[in-house]
Amino acid sequence: MKNNITIMISFLLLLTMFSCDNKVNTLNTNTQNKAKVDFDPLKERNSQLAQAADWADIKSKATELKNKIDLNPTDSKSKLLLAQLYIKEARITGEHPYYYPATLKILDNILQTDSVQFEAMAFKASVLLSLHHFQEAKVVGEKAKAINANNGFIYGVLCDANVELGNYEEAVKMSDKMQSVRPGLESYSRASYLREIHGNNQGAIEALKMAFQAALPGTEEASWVGNTLGQLLLKTGDLKHAEEISNIVLEQRPSYAFSTNTLGEIAMAQKKYKEAIALYDEAIKLMPEVSFYENKAEALENSGDTEGSKKIYTQVISMMEQDAKSGHYVDMEQAMIYLKLDNKEAALKHAQIEYDRRPMNIDVNHTLAWVLFKSGKTSEAKKYMDVAMRTGKQNALLLNRAAQIEKALGNNAKSAELSSKSKKINTFM
Repeated sequence: MKNNITIMISFLLLLTMFSCDNKVNTLNTNTQNKAKVDFDPLKERNSQLAQAADWADIKSKATELKNKIDLNPTDSKSKLLLAQLYIKEARITGEHPYYYPATLKILDNILQTDSVQFEAMAFKASVLLSLHHFQEAKVVGEKAKAINANNGFIYGVLCDANVELGNYEEAVKMSDKMQSVRPGLESYSRASYLREIHGNNQGAIEALKMAFQAALPGTEEASWVGNTLGQLLLKTGDLKHAEEISNIVLEQRPSYAFSTNTLGEIAMAQKKYKEAIALYDEAIKLMPEVSFYENKAEALENSGDTEGSKKIYTQVISMMEQDAKSGHYVDMEQAMIYLKLDNKEAALKHAQIEYDRRPMNIDVNHTLAWVLFKSGKTSEAKKYMDVAMRTGKQNALLLNRAAQIEKALGNNAKSAELSSKSKKINTFM
């Protein structure tokens, strides 16, 4: 989904957490319940993702870990490695409604017998971030930090949780602490996003370039960073370099659907709608990522196929409802799709639900402001848009929408100023 940068960053540390910051703490076998545990199996990949070179190794590793757990239900190290593998598989396949509950089941099994097991708590906080349970993630993360204050991973989790809750000053402190404890790809990525939030787009780009250079080419982590860089270049109107970096990612990892999607967005910016739709379809074949369907619907709408667009937006709502049933909070995203379907009542309902959860987050305020504006409540919309702009974020879409609200209120000079800034950031918006 869109605007999930911080949550994705959290998972980048999982691959190296065991080897860099801590040794895994095995649980006391005398206190563990020795009854056989029943965890959900690895889910089969679709035909295209199943051709990836890592799939055979992942299946083999999952079988090995489950066998170890069956032989020794007190083996917390194997449980944590299985949870880590499931988290990675969720990213690769997009099967979030399956893998997040499955992962929490494993982690809760550990925490039932050792409520202060650091790695299980840290992993749980990270999964809660992905489910958009940001306040709960912060609480669990703080408890984990109290156990081990020298772990870079947990500062990354707390940075992300505070960003999503709108506690930006605290997020910066956690990011700085993480960089002092563990500089590298993950800390550069967080520094980039915080720079973007505070209006330093060029600084954000430079930090992502450093992160991309620090990553091992072809890995999922490197691909994610490269695609995030491509997205930021796209948002700032640099289509040429956005396309270049996306193609580099795909050369290194051909099955990385997110970069195929980014190429579709670049084609969209160039009004090449048929090309964009073909690229979105290619990405969708690789994984059922909601934002790919959303982008395809937008491309169909722009190409004149209104009925086709509405059909896909309706499908997106169904997908989001499935996500919600798995425990994923997706109200902000649902609000925007309902607005696309001209269901303003439902849009406002979901925007308000998300606002009640995290009233200081700038993206949440942006969403609520736009829904209110499209519902004819312009004065009220401005109140929330002012909060959305409080960090000085220089995002073309945000500034364009703020300009429309100011114009509707008769503030023509302010509207013109915001509109001019928006066009300078991205002339292709």
